[in-house]
Amino acid sequence: MIDVIKNPRITEKASFAQEQNVYTFDILEGANKTEIKKAIFALYNVKPIRVNVLPVPKKNVFSRGKAGVKGGGRKALVYLKKGDKIEFV
Repeated sequence: MIDVIKNPRITEKASFAQEQNVYTFDILEGANKTEIKKAIFALYNVKPIRVNVLPVPKKNVFSRGKAGVKGGGRKALVYLKKGDKIEFV
């Protein structure tokens, strides 16, 4: 259950969203919203109000003369109540 969440997504956009109590996580491909809510409660002991799941598109990259594909996957936006907080170590 806890392995549904890969890691917190630390980006500039995600850090601005944390000010509005919205936290962003990278998640597994097959994870659904109820599994994500349970995993957040198990890991951080806070109850999410709402969870949005979004696809992260793959990107074409060009490095050292070779073309390749980077990334892709899914991310979850977790909304918390006003007083709740998640601390990343």
